[in-house]
Amino acid sequence: MSRLADLPLRPELAGQEPYGAPQLDVPVRLNVNENPYPAPAAMRTELGAAIAEEAAGLNRYPDREAADLRADLAAYLGHGLTAANVWVANGSNEVMTQLLQAFGGPGRSLLTFPPTYSMYPEYARNTHTAMLHVPRRDDFSIDPDAAVAEIAERRPDVVLIASPNNPTGTATPSELIEAVLAAAPGLVIIDEAYAEFARPGTRSALELLPGHPRLVVSRTMSKAFGFAGGRLGYLAADPAVVDACRIVRLPYHLSALSQRAARVALRHSAELLGQVAALRAERDGLADWLTRAGLRVAESDANFVLFGTFTDRHAVWQGLLDRGVLVRETGPAGWLRVSAGTPQEMAAFRDALLEVARELDLPITDPRPSAEEAPR
Repeated sequence: MSRLADLPLRPELAGQEPYGAPQLDVPVRLNVNENPYPAPAAMRTELGAAIAEEAAGLNRYPDREAADLRADLAAYLGHGLTAANVWVANGSNEVMTQLLQAFGGPGRSLLTFPPTYSMYPEYARNTHTAMLHVPRRDDFSIDPDAAVAEIAERRPDVVLIASPNNPTGTATPSELIEAVLAAAPGLVIIDEAYAEFARPGTRSALELLPGHPRLVVSRTMSKAFGFAGGRLGYLAADPAVVDACRIVRLPYHLSALSQRAARVALRHSAELLGQVAALRAERDGLADWLTRAGLRVAESDANFVLFGTFTDRHAVWQGLLDRGVLVRETGPAGWLRVSAGTPQEMAAFRDALLEVARELDLPITDPRPSAEEAPR
């Protein structure tokens, strides 16, 4: 058998590792920001019937334009959007890749604001797009003056902002996005994968779409809809941007089963978004508990919390794993990220972290219950 190193691999891929957070069989998995709640029973029943019906036509190719699903997503998003404003793909990862295939490429550049989603450099690498960076401030917010100045100087073809940001959870104010739109010569993508988890009053970039034909808002059904296994991402933009994605998409890129399953999930959006409210409360309670325990906590509008800082974060990560709790070792040095889970999972995480703190002699205290957490 040959080795990877023996193959005529593209030079920039030499020594690279495939992306992927650990997928370990442990009791408490809080590392990839999944919705911990299974689909409601009524949704599962409807989904089973829909897939069985769809299976009768699997000998035919699916609707390559996914017209019905795009119309349903437009109705879900609101803001006067129609199917012509929406594009769909296999997760927001494929949405982003298609956007860079269309608007990035050799001789073109992508500007991002680290620390941010670790896949962004891989999207750029895979599409031969140069990467440019404007580091975030110590509180993980974006400096508007630095952003505008760098855009004016570097003239990136694509600007990409995650809001809420992964792995920090930081939301980007609409005013900053408007300033970026005014300065950017090319496409501006706002990655709103976690938008449904934002605190009340947090504005979506969807509000800015009218009058901004180069603005793209990317979303996913993986998080709020608990549809990670369904792999459905989408964007909202001017119809011309959708047409650009249609040029680079692979033929029949979204299966008939994926399209039908996503439409079923959308019909149950009220129930699923009820789970979002519960997870938002768990996130806020967790952030409060970690703060009172003496740790630094990044302000989060997502379904996770970044916390630290640790001299040896890997030892903390391993200690949690040894106790059956899997979190994510990602982001700036010294920080860990934990997803919001069920009340039982949050309790297991807190207990495990306190045990690890005692074992490693970390300055973490066991905070007394707050008024919200106290028994009633």
